[in-house]
Amino acid sequence: MAAELDAAAGALLSVWEAARERTTSRLSGPQLRAVIVVERHDGINLRRLATLLDMLLSSASRLCDRLVAAGMLEREPGRLDRREISLHLTPEARRLLGELRQDRRRRLADVLAGMSGEGRDALLRGIREFDRVAREQEGTAGTAAERPVLAPPPPRGAVDDPVARSA
Repeated sequence: MAAELDAAAGALLSVWEAARERTTSRLSGPQLRAVIVVERHDGINLRRLATLLDMLLSSASRLCDRLVAAGMLEREPGRLDRREISLHLTPEARRLLGELRQDRRRRLADVLAGMSGEGRDALLRGIREFDRVAREQEGTAGTAAERPVLAPPPPRGAVDDPVARSA
């Protein structure tokens, strides 16, 4: 079963990667992950970012330098400790993430439209259960805030149309 899932997941990953390449061609994979972490944890400090990305502090610092130079991140002195730097997304980074998600959802909707309603419903149920179990297993490795971030979170909220709900 694991081998079959691994093979089938390749199609999903290729849809995601195609959207990433088109939308975020000027960001590397690690840079995109950093932007996503800062989006989730606005005002995060460099040390916590390095921890969440599972990087050395010096590597995270250089990564942030490049993201600031690219206009994706802003640094600001901490509100409680002026020696600590807070990281925030720029409007350009927010726009880029919005485009990425919109393109990815459009590509997913195109594939889902070719599936039967039963297939879409079964896929969604299975993915939700997979997500729940994976998060429970990851929970033994630390809190959600301490785990490395690999991908954006799934959209929240129910929608009646299975294609729209999955997109």
